[in-house]
Amino acid sequence: MNAPVHAKLASQLPFYQPVADECTVFETAWRQQLPVLIKGPTGCGKTRFVAHMAAKLGLPLFTVSCHDDLSAADLVGRHLIAGGDTRWCDGPLTRAVREGGICYLDEVVEARKDTTVVLHPLTDDRRILPIERTCEELQAPPGFMLVVSYNPGYQHVLKTLKPSTRQRFVALSFDFPLPEVERAVVQHEGGVDERLAAQLVTLAGQIRRLTGYDLDEAVSTRLLVYCAKLIASGMAVRLACRTALVEPLSDEADTLAALMAVVDTQFGH
Repeated sequence: MNAPVHAKLASQLPFYQPVADECTVFETAWRQQLPVLIKGPTGCGKTRFVAHMAAKLGLPLFTVSCHDDLSAADLVGRHLIAGGDTRWCDGPLTRAVREGGICYLDEVVEARKDTTVVLHPLTDDRRILPIERTCEELQAPPGFMLVVSYNPGYQHVLKTLKPSTRQRFVALSFDFPLPEVERAVVQHEGGVDERLAAQLVTLAGQIRRLTGYDLDEAVSTRLLVYCAKLIASGMAVRLACRTALVEPLSDEADTLAALMAVVDTQFGH
């Protein structure tokens, strides 16, 4: 494949700025048919990274946003009644196993506990998916890969991955990018110039270091991109910062005021 074709393919990939060797680890894990666990805070690029790698490897991507009511049947499938007939409908996990591709379970710890039982046979050397209701035992093809993610900051005694589950995965730890990397992401994705991207990243660093306030989350790279897009569309910088970087972090008036004070140190009134 010549250089122009390589460049065209690269331009079609979902944008992702590598931080370290995560792309190499992911691709090697896929070639060795190993499942991957990605840990990191909300909005740091986990989902974009998986989308980027799926496109780079030429694989279909089946994404499931996990939640409290997500059950094993939601992943595997169920019988549905249509037109008086009962038919089996594959869930996203079963489709990925049948067709090959990446099944990505985002925030897997949010799902009901019975889901991890379904995953276990797919995360060892068997690589099988038993479907009791159809009496099938699907063998995952070489192109199938299971990827799960979660935010360690959300974990508590009722929502965590058991060691027996965690140790079935190759693991990658994500965090917010280094400032120079985050600047490149905000500039590219947000459509702003380098100077403004740098100011937004500096502001995010100041808020992330803020102590004494009950913030469940820090300013994410995703929110920085949202803010940059608002500014690029013509919105005033201070208003964009308030709506994209401050209001999503808290409902407390004192906290909001403190965060806006930090914004004003960077951009003024």
